Amino acid sequence: MLEIKNYSLEYIKGKKAVDNISLEIQNGDIFGFVGSNGAGKTTTIKSIVGINHITSGDILIDNISIIKKPLKFKKKIAYIPDEPAVYENITGIEYLNFISDIYDIPYEERNKAVEYYSERFMLKEELNNLTSSYSHGMRQKLILIAAFMHNPDVYILDEPFASLDPEAAFVLKEEMRKKAEEGKIIFFSTHVLEVAEKLCNKVAIIIKGKIVKQGLMSDVINDRSLEETFMELV
Repeated sequence: MLEIKNYSLEYIKGKKAVDNISLEIQNGDIFGFVGSNGAGKTTTIKSIVGINHITSGDILIDNISIIKKPLKFKKKIAYIPDEPAVYENITGIEYLNFISDIYDIPYEERNKAVEYYSERFMLKEELNNLTSSYSHGMRQKLILIAAFMHNPDVYILDEPFASLDPEAAFVLKEEMRKKAEEGKIIFFSTHVLEVAEKLCNKVAIIIKGKIVKQGLMSDVINDRSLEETFMELV
């Protein structure tokens, strides 16, 4: 379980970018985190993965705190940021092997994973090219492959569909569903409310740093669309 407990973050003393939010994401959940630009989505996600500090509260996976045991916590997650930054002086396959070495993925296992996911995300023919030649969407595919390869307990994705072509977006949704069926946690932010409504079993809406509604998707939207619910709250 991923728990966000009374989490707040202040960039400037006395001014909270995120204000005392609490969420529980269970194993097998596909959890949508939705809100307008500047609402606190990316700020929260960066605290979950250990990039941002935490002013108060805590974030835990299976009772392991990002504050007290950051390395043990981070071994349980994969983070896909909204801007796919990768080393530019190496090839795609070198990048995937580098990530595999970090997570101690055995060679036979990593080779099978590379074969499977590079074909699924239509990047196989590009793996021997330098990542500096990759488009934004190709870099996004590469970090998605790296994330799925090491099979973490929790996937944290920040606007994962923003730069993907329709085929890759379809594949990503399929793989997210598969991982949830295996008992993994999928936690992602998105502006595409139609995608969140169809894909997620749970959702939280954040406005100006505060959670205004959360729960089962069916309960939150209550026979309306997520877009209608969101616009009413905004």
